[in-house]
Amino acid sequence: MKNYQNYKRGYYMPPVQCTDWVNKEYIDKAPIWCSVDLRDGNQALIVPMSLDEKLEFFKELVRIGFKEIEIGFPAASETEYEFCRTLIEQDLIPDDVTIQVLTQARPHIIEKTFKAIEGAKNVIVHLYNSTSFAQRQQVFRKSKEEILKIAVDGAELLNKMADEYGVPYRFEYSPESFTGTEVDYALEVCNAVIDVWKPTPDRKVIINLPATVEMSLPHVYASQIEYMSKNLHDRENIILSLHPHNDRGCGVADAELGILAGADRIEGTLFGNGERTGNVDVITLCMNMFTHGVDPEIDLSDIPSLTEMYERVTGMKVYERSPYTGKLVFAAFSGSHQDAIAKGMKFRKEQGDGMWTCPYLPLNPEDIGRKYDGDVIRINSQSGKGGIGFILQTKYGFDLPAKFREDLGYTVKDVSDKEHKELSPKEVLDIFQNTYVNIDGPIKMLENHFVQGDGISTEITILKNGVKKVYHGKGNGRLDAVSNAIKKHFDIQFKVVCYEEHSLQTGSNSQAVAYVGVETVDGKVTWGAGIKNDIIDASVHALVSAVNRTGDLN
Repeated sequence: MKNYQNYKRGYYMPPVQCTDWVNKEYIDKAPIWCSVDLRDGNQALIVPMSLDEKLEFFKELVRIGFKEIEIGFPAASETEYEFCRTLIEQDLIPDDVTIQVLTQARPHIIEKTFKAIEGAKNVIVHLYNSTSFAQRQQVFRKSKEEILKIAVDGAELLNKMADEYGVPYRFEYSPESFTGTEVDYALEVCNAVIDVWKPTPDRKVIINLPATVEMSLPHVYASQIEYMSKNLHDRENIILSLHPHNDRGCGVADAELGILAGADRIEGTLFGNGERTGNVDVITLCMNMFTHGVDPEIDLSDIPSLTEMYERVTGMKVYERSPYTGKLVFAAFSGSHQDAIAKGMKFRKEQGDGMWTCPYLPLNPEDIGRKYDGDVIRINSQSGKGGIGFILQTKYGFDLPAKFREDLGYTVKDVSDKEHKELSPKEVLDIFQNTYVNIDGPIKMLENHFVQGDGISTEITILKNGVKKVYHGKGNGRLDAVSNAIKKHFDIQFKVVCYEEHSLQTGSNSQAVAYVGVETVDGKVTWGAGIKNDIIDASVHALVSAVNRTGDLN
């Protein structure tokens, strides 16, 4: 690829090796979560949310359990300011929820920010200024000392404003573009801010280290975080926070390795919406913990309704294959996958220990509000007998014999292939019923009677070509007797190679279903099914359906 030589690694490598995080195997508890959907997520929208939409989103974030929510940049626009005031004046912020507001390290913006939050009970004032080499060199054209002074002056003004308002607001500082900053310099700036704020156990300071632009492999970011965690002043009174973006597609890995490296808190958005390729996806992080047996402390038990709200108020769409949230993430079209899932579900039902270990499904879709019907097994030309059988059994109660499922599988796949489309469960049912069930041509069974004596004798009434006739036969059982009558009077040779039956539903109105496979002289097995109120009638109609489908009747 042309021009690769125009790029090089940035100024992000830590000055020393910090790799203690490598020895940690898993995350054992949820971090502090802070949603930045209403600030970072909102500013990334083509059309930012209206006041009503932001209010709806805020209430949903509260409902699912966020305790810290960055609501915006109040000094940035009148809409942002009005949203902040509305939350406060209409008393919409629960006592256990802290709002967070963002401000640049500029005096007039800080002053307007404090005016916006007046009257709020629990507030984090989030101060930032950019520290990266590129920003210092190209945007601000200032020295390290001058950039550090901007941060310190801003921190001092926050102290002054909090004293004036008489409220012990909590403070947060971000060296914006941390990943493009020499890590020892980022540490110097953060420690200077910490020294101004003088955190205490009762009023801890948040130091937030953003991957404003993701510039390295995740393990490098983790080493940076570990270096900062080990060297920050007053570490016991510091909440170390991360704000990963996703430019390299590694935002989730950055966050997870960063937690192993010492981070206490994560700022991110639902579904990963944010500038450029987005912020870290909090839902993915939460569900990754959930599927390892860790309570994420965010309620994601109804992702479909959460998705609907998000798409409606933001105008964004959740990609069909987005982890955990996409419409197709549980969908199995492949025959081998469907078969494994169907068998795994059967095993789980038999085992009964409650643990989730189903092949190809990292979690139970029902745990996040999804359904097996239409979410897991999806039918198209790539599907197999296992998936098709799973649909018929779980949704409609038909438990077909294995070889019957195989035959039906080819039939269903042929329809999907010719029509070039996915088939709904109802369409699969229709194919099954129209192709195999109670087939009454060329012969139609009208009546059947049995007498037990030396074996079983039967008298059957059949309609063929508009003519009704009575036939007789004898056999070891009812099905054998009917088979012999048909073979004798219609000059056809076959043998019953499979017969199974079961009830379709419980109760006095239950119906019976029977499945019959017949093998003709050429070795071909043909299948039929019968559904009737009586199991004997169902068996006879299944046999007649199979015989009719052979195409050998004269």
